[in-house]
Amino acid sequence: MKTIISGALGECVHVAGVTKFLQLAEKAGWKTHFLGPAVSIQEMLQVVRNEFKTAVPGDEILVGVSYRLTPETGERLLGEFAEEASELHEAGVRFVFGGTPPVAERAKKIGFFERTFDGTEPVEATLAYLKDQSLELTEEDFPQTAIGRIMWKSPYPILRHHFGLPTMEASRKGIQAISQAGALDVISLGIDQDAQENFYHPERQDPRMTGAGGVPVRSQEDYQMLFKASRFGNFPLLRTYSGTDDFLRLAEMYVETINIAWCAIPLFWFNDMDGRGPWDLEGSIGEHQKVMSWYGQRSIPVELNEPHHWGMRDAPDTICVTSAYLSAYNAKSFGVRDYIAQLMFNSPAGLSDKMDLAKMLAILELVEPLTDDSFHLWKQTRTGLLSYPVDEDAARAHLSASIYLQMALRPHILHIVGHTEADHAATAKDIIAASKMARRAIDNALGQPDMTQDSAVQARKEELVSEAKLTLEAIQSLAPSGVRDPLTDPSILAKSVSAGILDAPQLKNNRYAKGDIVTRINQNGACIPVDPGSGKVLTEKERLAAIRSKEIETG
Repeated sequence: MKTIISGALGECVHVAGVTKFLQLAEKAGWKTHFLGPAVSIQEMLQVVRNEFKTAVPGDEILVGVSYRLTPETGERLLGEFAEEASELHEAGVRFVFGGTPPVAERAKKIGFFERTFDGTEPVEATLAYLKDQSLELTEEDFPQTAIGRIMWKSPYPILRHHFGLPTMEASRKGIQAISQAGALDVISLGIDQDAQENFYHPERQDPRMTGAGGVPVRSQEDYQMLFKASRFGNFPLLRTYSGTDDFLRLAEMYVETINIAWCAIPLFWFNDMDGRGPWDLEGSIGEHQKVMSWYGQRSIPVELNEPHHWGMRDAPDTICVTSAYLSAYNAKSFGVRDYIAQLMFNSPAGLSDKMDLAKMLAILELVEPLTDDSFHLWKQTRTGLLSYPVDEDAARAHLSASIYLQMALRPHILHIVGHTEADHAATAKDIIAASKMARRAIDNALGQPDMTQDSAVQARKEELVSEAKLTLEAIQSLAPSGVRDPLTDPSILAKSVSAGILDAPQLKNNRYAKGDIVTRINQNGACIPVDPGSGKVLTEKERLAAIRSKEIETG
């Protein structure tokens, strides 16, 4: 039996920290006894003595003492408490303290408490302490797989942030600082474009572009060095881009050097269509499917970071939802067991909260029926990459508000997009600050009302599900007889883009896409297609009919 007895000592009536600590303790398998506010030394120790009398060998008793008032008063009170409890302490009862940083500092100096908490600790560090009672946390205290970490940290989502500075040394130091702060569960290495496309082709690398967009990794040893820098604090997982060429060679190297947490790869992007790789559209789709299969065979999770690429190019909500289904469907078809669904909010930036939430619910309603014993769905939410204001104060508010909304989906992974995004690539200091804001928003949201049941949200969700099914049917209709599965066939998927079924305004003049579609944010805050000439709102049925009509006219 493991029992925690806890309360606020003396005249202190602040117990929010105590109750949160006890909630975590219950999740870690402890029986908890909450004594409440303003408990005298004698009252608390009497409860502890009674518990100790009934204990049998092997039982554990942990006493949590809290005090959040004047440090000087707290120090005297805690000194008296330690003196009164010395007999229990010598008998094996263990004591921890929680309070404000100034009081915690005084408590630490007394030398009686085996651990002090001042409210700045990441929740996973507190959980690790409660689960193994380790005073010096090691890598073994923190799960080193993505799914293990998710399950271990529940009901809190694991936290991820993108990080990569223009030099190796700055990136190494930053990773170590982030790790020591316990800010993140997953550090996503942002590597420069040459590392993504030309890692195995030094002859194609351009020295003038070194560090453009991220850290300039150029060897396996570089990756190993960055991984070593993460072996501090809460020992975060690492992951990075899947690259835009030599996909399987990179995959093997990532597993070997950084124990990659999961693969993230698109279906239609990171190729010649968006200027980020050497492959043409159809060829890259086939290569991406091979990557999914490779990771699936090794039971490593896969994320298809697909739908937000359409949203960032102002595609209508229906196309974003359709691409999200295609992503999950392809992942399952190519053997992925643990699928991470990317749900980027605020993309396009003008979406209202209601319509944004409806879009994500539509995605989940379409994707969840694919799940079974061999295909598991893990939800990852994030703030829109292009939605941040430049003003830092406004950006901080946007980060917190967006994460609060995202928590309506109860994500397993929360991808923090730093508040500095509109101004500069996040430094370690920026990321630590962003993680603190995110944690507070998450704490607040765990008690939020169920926003998913709003009538306008539900109506828009149903509309999007219905429209996305029409879009999927239109893609399937492109296939001639003999095509086994149009939704996984690279030539048919590529044709869905060239035919304009999947389209976005920012693809205009693209050699692979139509770019004919025109979209607007309507008065409800949804992104919808409109007729290019009249500006009339188009239903998906009308939009697809216009595409077919144009095809007939042009022969």
